[in-house]
Amino acid sequence: MTASFSLSIKSSALTILAGVLLGILAPTFSEAGQRGAKGTGESRPDALYHNYCSVCHGDRGDGRSRAQNSLKPPPRDFTNAGELTREAMITITTHGKPGTAMVGWKTQLNEAEIAGVVDYIRKTFMIVALDPKLQRGKTIYAQNCIACHGARGQGSPMPIGGSVPARDLASPQARAELTRERMITAVTTGRPGTAMAGFGGRLPAGDIDAVVDYVRAALMVPQTEISGTDAHAGRAAAQRPGSSKSAAATGADMMQPMPNGLKGDAAAGGRFYMANCATCHGAKGDGKGPRAYFINPKPRNFIDPTFTSSFNRPAIYAATSVGRLGTEMPAWNKVLNDREIANVSEFVFQRFVLPAQKTAKK
Repeated sequence: MTASFSLSIKSSALTILAGVLLGILAPTFSEAGQRGAKGTGESRPDALYHNYCSVCHGDRGDGRSRAQNSLKPPPRDFTNAGELTREAMITITTHGKPGTAMVGWKTQLNEAEIAGVVDYIRKTFMIVALDPKLQRGKTIYAQNCIACHGARGQGSPMPIGGSVPARDLASPQARAELTRERMITAVTTGRPGTAMAGFGGRLPAGDIDAVVDYVRAALMVPQTEISGTDAHAGRAAAQRPGSSKSAAATGADMMQPMPNGLKGDAAAGGRFYMANCATCHGAKGDGKGPRAYFINPKPRNFIDPTFTSSFNRPAIYAATSVGRLGTEMPAWNKVLNDREIANVSEFVFQRFVLPAQKTAKK
């Protein structure tokens, strides 16, 4: 998507920009996911959400992303946005919202695509917020279940109050095995041999139904299998001038300085890298950060010989600045100034490239 707007928020801690969506959002997913023309209406709503929204709004639409502490206002938590009507969401997505980082997308998405991604959010992430019964179930879960099963139903790896760990309700196995009836029975009468006590004497049947329905609707949800930024209609290979691909050349001159006379501060860049880049590229630069497992194409491996032999300071700066089409690597020049980009580029160069160069010369 084109991110042609002036971002009023200065944040050197913002991790990855993404977004098509509303309310409070960072719509600068960069050229990495850019679409050059209005869509045809054939894009999948879940793909649109993943490619442009999830990194800020979170994979579960709850705003729990690396960007949440950097954007002011923070990304919208759709799971608690029951006051948003469908019409309001479509209007905001179409025209933007003043006072936030939300830009209107009417020049990039057609009406069907906007309606589709809004409906996807409402049906996937706002289902609890829009249903009073599920809201009641959420409250009951917080009061009675969260201590063992966790806020996201993830259970506990260690036993709590018994010999068997609390069930991971969000696991594929739980989704396959647990019918609604079986869950109601377990909540009502408990499970022998575990710490799961029966709540039939404490909660009325209606509350038990509500908490089970909440768990099934909000916690037993499959993770998306979508990955990579492919909504730009297969233009991943069409690298534009100045992109990371055109900036790097095998056997590059490692003595070349940063462009425009810039000199990076590796210490400052290291702090930014660890707070924002390591989640994908890894603290060791090996491309194995905690978010890397569901990203495709995989994040760049900075210690791979191909990278260390071809990316000098200008190439790293260009890749950081303009992003890379067909991947989830955003264009940081939408948020960071030239000095900040130089800082993190210098850190990558000194931490990962220089040591490999010295080793290769031995």
